[in-house]
Amino acid sequence: MIKNWFEIHPIFLISPTMNTNPPHLFPEAVTLQKVFEMDIGTAYFYNNIVVVEAKEGVTISYQTGFAFLVKGLQYLGTKPWVYIANRINSYSVNPNDYKYLEKIPTLKGIAIVTPTELGKKNAALEANFFNKDFIVVDDLASAYIWGRELLNTSKKYS
Repeated sequence: MIKNWFEIHPIFLISPTMNTNPPHLFPEAVTLQKVFEMDIGTAYFYNNIVVVEAKEGVTISYQTGFAFLVKGLQYLGTKPWVYIANRINSYSVNPNDYKYLEKIPTLKGIAIVTPTELGKKNAALEANFFNKDFIVVDDLASAYIWGRELLNTSKKYS
């Protein structure tokens, strides 16, 4: 019950002047380092794991997400990272625009968190447009574990 409340109401937990626990529950202790809020959604930076929660009804595309992406890349610098789309709201994605994300050398993979069958089918379709590591999972903890393993593996081979 508490986990669901945190995932649904993250805005109440983040304030630049508050020292609070992260709004997401992961299987290990992680520090929320930065939060970017924009018109299309919110990005939570946990070192090199980035959790993005788009707002209800928006369309995520290269055009609508470009400023968001640039701001995030400036913050991340040259360190490898994993993108987790925590799909707690219903929104649209232009899968053709994955080609732009694919060109980011520091992006090692994408995890889509969606508990619904329709969400899983849509994400499986999206995976066809992205030629890096891509996974669809039911919960945020699974996405986080996958991301940490992917980053640890890429360190060994870089």
